[in-house]
Amino acid sequence: MGVAEPVGSGTAELVPDRDRPQAWTVLLDGAPQSHVDMADPSRLTFEYQRRLGRIADLAAPPGRPVSVLHLGGGGLTLPRYVAATRPRSRQQVAEIDTALTELVRRELPLDRSWQIRVRGGDAREVLTRTPEGWADLVIADVFSGARVPAHCTTVEFAEAAARALAPGGRYAVNIADGGRLPFARRQVATLRAVFPEVALVADPAVLRGKRFGNLILLAATTPLPLAELGRSMAGDPVLGRIEQGADLVDFQAGALPVRDAEAEASPVPPEEVFRQ
Repeated sequence: MGVAEPVGSGTAELVPDRDRPQAWTVLLDGAPQSHVDMADPSRLTFEYQRRLGRIADLAAPPGRPVSVLHLGGGGLTLPRYVAATRPRSRQQVAEIDTALTELVRRELPLDRSWQIRVRGGDAREVLTRTPEGWADLVIADVFSGARVPAHCTTVEFAEAAARALAPGGRYAVNIADGGRLPFARRQVATLRAVFPEVALVADPAVLRGKRFGNLILLAATTPLPLAELGRSMAGDPVLGRIEQGADLVDFQAGALPVRDAEAEASPVPPEEVFRQ
């Protein structure tokens, strides 16, 4: 039986998975936000979360603990994944909706042995308070409703993420866009203004503007493990294409970086995106 409660960002629902008895989908105002498999935290169902999981897999040699800062918590799917695949990892989570966190922790509790600390607060505020060089991986999956908030899309935000990264650390960002992808192109420009190494991963249909969907940006100051990432995604149910180098410059198509003074939230998804 499902659960529905008002939270700070709307109405949250926990809907049981019909195929897996201990798995749940977390929805906010009807939009799927997370999928949590309590029996197997290493199982990632949503494609964008699977891609972020692949990136986490490459953050260090297999099984080695890492320090991860998650900006956006939701159902805490990725912190659970890292804890299950990399025991003893230290993880900080920023989630502004404390009522949602309380609901998730009550109904889908975390293993007590996991070193996951959830901070109730704005993602950018938590990011700027993170000690310099603390994180091996920063994952930004920040949405207000179905849109990335404007203040989390800028050069200044990316610079704060860069400061939080340890040497060799990586920054991964989940965004959403459609059509000619103007938001995604400016986000590529924004990260390229801060990091020397940037790549993008998305479905070919999204890259061609055929449908609205998620795109993952990956950035670092050192070379990215893109060959390894490509191999790890080869067997995934949905194909992910990696754009890098000259192809990524072509994708940017002259778009300019976003700064705080001119920032805008990501576009509103078409209504049909969330139709069941």
